[in-house]
Amino acid sequence: MAAGELPFIIERGCGLDVHKETVVVSIKGTDIESQTKTFLTFTEDLHELVGWLQEHGVVHIAMESTGVYWKPVYNILEEFFDIILVNARHIKNVPGQKTDKKDSEWIAKLLLSGLLKGSFVPPQQIRELRTLYRHRRKLIGMRTAEKNRLQNILEDANIKLGSVVSDVFGVSGLAMVKAIAAGQTNAQYLASLARGSLVKKEALLIKALNGKITDNHRFMLTLVLDSIQHLNDQIARIEAQMDKYKMQHKQQIQLLQTIPGVSAQIATGIIAEIGTDMSQFPTHANLASWAGVCPGNNESAGKKYSSKTTHGNKYLKTTLVEAAWAASRSKTNPILADKHRRIAARRGRKKATIAIGHKILTAAYHIMRDLIPYQPSTKDKAILENRRLKRIERLEKQLSNLKNTSYN
Repeated sequence: MAAGELPFIIERGCGLDVHKETVVVSIKGTDIESQTKTFLTFTEDLHELVGWLQEHGVVHIAMESTGVYWKPVYNILEEFFDIILVNARHIKNVPGQKTDKKDSEWIAKLLLSGLLKGSFVPPQQIRELRTLYRHRRKLIGMRTAEKNRLQNILEDANIKLGSVVSDVFGVSGLAMVKAIAAGQTNAQYLASLARGSLVKKEALLIKALNGKITDNHRFMLTLVLDSIQHLNDQIARIEAQMDKYKMQHKQQIQLLQTIPGVSAQIATGIIAEIGTDMSQFPTHANLASWAGVCPGNNESAGKKYSSKTTHGNKYLKTTLVEAAWAASRSKTNPILADKHRRIAARRGRKKATIAIGHKILTAAYHIMRDLIPYQPSTKDKAILENRRLKRIERLEKQLSNLKNTSYN
């Protein structure tokens, strides 16, 4: 059954208005008296709620997604009932009529009327993988912030390492920074820590590493380096835990990697956000709309206004943008890269990136639905082949002109 679809008319239903400490429950339907009760959100009280609903023969429940407070309630009730999780914006009551009791009654009434569209809630295993993946992204963001702080400390000490070294946190750069934090001030010694191609820049490194370093700079550098190492350890632990889940979806991850720009980590992120059961989304267009990577609808009186993308799933959207940027620079499989260039010439690079992200998500939908490798569209292949032939023709013409040209 696709997300949000109701298989038949509901005769008895329940509406839940969830809060941090309480949940207000209203039941309505055929052959039962309409009632409203309030339960605490402790586990024992939620099991009492389960018993009360079962006594009245209620099977279907609708609840709004209130922050993170819906999650523990959902986790306990999903084993016993069919639950529809609804976006709070879609069930907003009439202004001036808002109370907890009226809200729960309104949700129950909408449920019985068949007017609710449920949100996509993946299985427990996918939800756990999603938690790990999102937390990993946050830790990477925190590590990036710490690296920027370290760069600022070096600039404050007039250490211009970033102007000479392409990656301050590479093998050579990190060795120099650690030596500075340990108290080393000799620029020539610090430059001698260079490895690889940086050895040729020794003279420039000596100039860049000759700064004014204070004890406070060294203290802050040590603090930030420790913080980065701690974040690296946490990220490694999360990735090790994610590997346990990834083994269960090994086939899907391998197939997703056939899409240009999609690495193993991006494939894991896609699965963490949408799962592997594509029957939850009737078509790829529904999935793209849910993710927020397709044009929105905004029309009134026959006039179309801005069709900017909707909010959608921000974690999935950023993952797709990351994949689209990688695909736009792909040399081995240039079909998406060529399409990115053609769209960017007309609409700009940002819109082109979202468009390529849309195509990647569409491909991911069909790959996981049919369990087949990525196959580029025949139209895109034909366009690329036509461009290749035209380029060959142009180069052959230039070569012919050069052969017929004499400089005597």
